[in-house]
Amino acid sequence: MSLSLRILCVVGAVITFLVVTHNIRRRKLRLDDSLFWVVLSVALLVMAIFPGIVSALASALGFQAPSNFVFLAVIAVLTAKLFSLSAEVSTLRSRLDQLAQEEALLNKDEA
Repeated sequence: MSLSLRILCVVGAVITFLVVTHNIRRRKLRLDDSLFWVVLSVALLVMAIFPGIVSALASALGFQAPSNFVFLAVIAVLTAKLFSLSAEVSTLRSRLDQLAQEEALLNKDEA
């Protein structure tokens, strides 16, 4: 892994960690939701500190360059998180519709 990619991983990990802790303190992000981002920043930091792990994984999986593996891994993890959040939003929308209908029925009975 090149030095510039290692520096990018360290900077990305530190910025992610700082943003997450800032949002937790300001109560904009729940602690359980922040766990994913903390784990991601730690993983980026480990990849930057121990580039041999990334090189070995990239070689074993057939990537020509470790940077390609890092970018694909990050994209895959973020895509999985996006899908998870989309599923959660869909569930919450359904629940909101159900609650609105129940509230409308209760208001109708009172009138």
